[in-house]
Amino acid sequence: MSGRIPQYFIDDLIARADIVELISARVPLKKAGREYRACCPFHDEKTPSFWVSPAKQFYHCFGCGAHGTALGFLMNYDRLPFPEAVEELASRMGLDVPREAPSPGSSPVPRAAGEDLYSLLTEVAAWFREQLARNDKARAYAARRGLDEGSLQRFGIGYAPASWNELLRRFGGTDDGRRRLSEAGLIIERERSADEPQRPGEGWYDRFRDRLMFPIRDARGRVLAFGGRIIDQGEPKYLNSPETSLFHKGRELYGLYEVRQSRAAISRLLVVEGYMDVVRLHQSGIPYAVATLGTATTPEHLKRAFRVASEIIFCFDGDKAGRAAAWRALGNALPEAQAGRQLRFLFLPDGEDPDTLVGKEGAAAFEARYAGALPLSEYLVSHLCAEIDISHADGKAQLVAQAKPLLERLPEGPYRELLLDRLAGTIGVTAQRFLQITGPLAVAQTDPANQPERRPAQRQGLSIGRGGLVRQAMQNLLHFPAIVTRVSAAQRQQLGGLDIPGVPELRQVLDDLAANPAASTAQVLERWRDQPLGERLSRLAGAEMITPHETAAGDELHNAIDKLLADVAAQRLDALLEKSRGSDLSDEEKRELTALMTARPRSG
Repeated sequence: MSGRIPQYFIDDLIARADIVELISARVPLKKAGREYRACCPFHDEKTPSFWVSPAKQFYHCFGCGAHGTALGFLMNYDRLPFPEAVEELASRMGLDVPREAPSPGSSPVPRAAGEDLYSLLTEVAAWFREQLARNDKARAYAARRGLDEGSLQRFGIGYAPASWNELLRRFGGTDDGRRRLSEAGLIIERERSADEPQRPGEGWYDRFRDRLMFPIRDARGRVLAFGGRIIDQGEPKYLNSPETSLFHKGRELYGLYEVRQSRAAISRLLVVEGYMDVVRLHQSGIPYAVATLGTATTPEHLKRAFRVASEIIFCFDGDKAGRAAAWRALGNALPEAQAGRQLRFLFLPDGEDPDTLVGKEGAAAFEARYAGALPLSEYLVSHLCAEIDISHADGKAQLVAQAKPLLERLPEGPYRELLLDRLAGTIGVTAQRFLQITGPLAVAQTDPANQPERRPAQRQGLSIGRGGLVRQAMQNLLHFPAIVTRVSAAQRQQLGGLDIPGVPELRQVLDDLAANPAASTAQVLERWRDQPLGERLSRLAGAEMITPHETAAGDELHNAIDKLLADVAAQRLDALLEKSRGSDLSDEEKRELTALMTARPRSG
């Protein structure tokens, strides 16, 4: 549904969010007093300068300046647009996002690109589930494969009828309907000669026929595509949706949505190869399994996986094809190998796959196999040594030549240095000698999209005057919003007469908090998102806070407002004195001048 997300819902969402839980699922945090610290996920560093405050529901990096709320983290780390970040955070809490209806007389909000396809795919997924419920053969097949009713429901599994046009007839009765089905990858256009006549609907046929259907969902649970497993004999055994405007198989991981619905903390992901493997593993008590979608593991797969967990275990069949797939996965995993992350490779016995093996031995025995999983470094070295005879100089030189491009794909840091030591020890030389043989290693290129904008230090704060009083008042309000009660409505009104930079913005924040109290820094910042003042407030919230307690902050705010209002009186006094030199004052102005002169503190 289109429409603006109401501010009251965003306030409530931020109030419910736990930014520590959200970030710790992606970045390993360590408690430091009342806050949590880590090496910043937005730039390379060895000394932690990234902190997360549970009280303020705010994160800030003193190294690169990255900062924000739980929503801001999802936008920066997961690269989600604001509406999708709201949807993602809401889905973690089981909340539906409301939308405001357009105001009367306004132009209708255009439907977002792809919204029609999401709607269609949702309807088709429901239809496939209906077909499964009605088809005894399909249900019997699912039972033979060990799928229980709970798994069928949780994963939304359905059935595509053994027909060339049943889905087409149900959803493709118009030209527009057929266009949408084609764009979603659900129907295929028939090949025909140029002079062959074509009647409506006859030029197309259903892509999926007589298959158990597995919907592929994104992080928000929306259906993007389908995978179909043939029930009877036939090829291909598995058939996936083609690439569409919504679906890119090198980016999505099957089962990731279901993993993220688990209430348990996610510390690892098990990456397998098939839909059935994922469903059976979850059903057996391993609710952290995901699968690539008929393609090799890609760097984007790894980026998404490491946003959820810090340990990834690749699980492959032990045959030749499985080991070839594992080596391709290793090559793509190297750029993501960093300190604090674990990458391991588990090979199953020949003839077994996760689906069958977990059915035979259960979750506990299956998880016990993780002890034999090879760390990335060990697998890399063992694979090279298995391919090369390093008992002589030629073999050692060949290993060095093959290892160099692999080392260069690793980010600079402890992981690369340790693997270099491991490879050097394998051929009996020091790391320094190994580098002399290879020559200098190229620096791995980092993704510039992961680097936040660096801002000059002089911009860290709100542009203010009066000896920092406005800045002090604003910072105290941001960190302790409840102290707004220390400023009366009359005082807020009087601030309107003060011609000092920053005071109009201070009054805006005071008025907003007085009318709509906030519980945290994050709530205040989200109210000003996308407004001119918003980014300045975010930078100010990230600046070091000298006043640690709410009571002291309230006193400072009260004193700052008193001093600012004294400036109001001083400015009015100067104006009246200046006017009296050139013209007569009215009786009211004379009384005001007398009062101001009497109230002015004596010097000396």
